[in-house]
Amino acid sequence: MPKKILIADDHPIIRMGVKQICEREYPGVQFGDAVNYAEVFQQLKETDWDLLILDLDMPGRSGLDILKQIKANKNKMPVLIFSFHNEEQIALRVLKTGAAGYVTKDVANKELTKAIDQVLNGRRYVSQSLSEKLLTLLDGDINKELHELLSNREYQILLLIASGKTVTEISAMLCLSPPTVSTYRTRLLEKLKLKNNAELTVYAINQKLL
Repeated sequence: MPKKILIADDHPIIRMGVKQICEREYPGVQFGDAVNYAEVFQQLKETDWDLLILDLDMPGRSGLDILKQIKANKNKMPVLIFSFHNEEQIALRVLKTGAAGYVTKDVANKELTKAIDQVLNGRRYVSQSLSEKLLTLLDGDINKELHELLSNREYQILLLIASGKTVTEISAMLCLSPPTVSTYRTRLLEKLKLKNNAELTVYAINQKLL
């Protein structure tokens, strides 16, 4: 039976590239597209998908919000995170939330195909290099870094601020009011014991979050 794969990413070039890779591996594959939270759940309502390939940086509510809601709905469809964030802390967060796998967008086509195949066959997937880092992070004897104590939304805003986004830009991206974004910013600065955006950016660089 042909596979049914839903691709949730607001970049049409990314969606097109993933489709081309999947079509070579799974002849007759059926695709669905979604560019935001509402479209994902509309597609899930209309069709029983075999796999969701999900970007984290979706407009409005994030990919992590989507993943959390899918798991709250007890939907057993596997979710493969396909993200630009090439670092282990966010991979650990999504895997703990219930993602079946994590792949960065800079991987070769062969690795993406391997990840999709493994997840469709009921297994979990992370790259070899990432799996070694995750084992260290999962060690209960390792002291947590301050950013690991942030909420998912605080962590998301940390990454956006550190990447140079303004409060206004972040509020538009996440569909939050500027005062709300500022509140998150103040809270995460307090938790990280930092004073301003410059120190936050330096922290993110030193922790290899970018």
